[in-house]
Amino acid sequence: MDHGVMSETVLLLAESEGTTWWNTIQHGGIIGYIIIGLSVVALALVIMHALQIRRRSLLPPNQVVQLDDMLSRGEVSEALEFCLRPENDSYLTRIMATGLTRYQKSAFGAFEIKNAIEEAGEDQTARLYRSTDALGVIGHIAPMLGLLGTVVGMVGAFEALPQAGGADHEALASQISLALVTTLMGLVLAIPATSLFSFFKNRIDAFASEASLEIERLVLHLESAASSELAPPQTPSAPRSGGEGATR
Repeated sequence: MDHGVMSETVLLLAESEGTTWWNTIQHGGIIGYIIIGLSVVALALVIMHALQIRRRSLLPPNQVVQLDDMLSRGEVSEALEFCLRPENDSYLTRIMATGLTRYQKSAFGAFEIKNAIEEAGEDQTARLYRSTDALGVIGHIAPMLGLLGTVVGMVGAFEALPQAGGADHEALASQISLALVTTLMGLVLAIPATSLFSFFKNRIDAFASEASLEIERLVLHLESAASSELAPPQTPSAPRSGGEGATR
């Protein structure tokens, strides 16, 4: 069924009965109220993700600067303590805390820190993905709920015809409006929910890539320190003795 025809039909129903849009939406019945409830949940999720999935929350600039300063001076314990503080909790510090803990506890920490950070980064990124799954689920089930309302409304419309002897146009219009309104409501919810779900996933990918570059730059301080410790000391060459020539 064409969406423009559906919208015009709903508007005609509202105008013919002298009702408002809210009264028209009420024709959706219990399924319409479920879709409205999901719309409120989706709006709350969008606001939450908009605040959480942003660079200032995932990669706070002040944390990057402080960690860079501490690791450049070799203050690994101080950097780990900084990452473990609750007030500094972020995507960046959770990953760095895992890597710095492995660096300190393992005898080969300088060589294992990259693997630890990579595993922690994948886990934290997966957590961000899972937090957006609810919005994706709403976007997928909204059209099915609208279709369910359409089927229920059409079944009711066909049942009303023989009961009313084909003359009760009000009952028939009420059942048809149920079918049209729920379909329209499901699509109105599904289109932005699915679009925003893809938008937030792309933002997560972008910030995860940016975080990996920042963390790699921070880890270079530790690798440089480890390389300097493993480098063999340079022994100074013995000075030539001048006494031998003098005695000749």
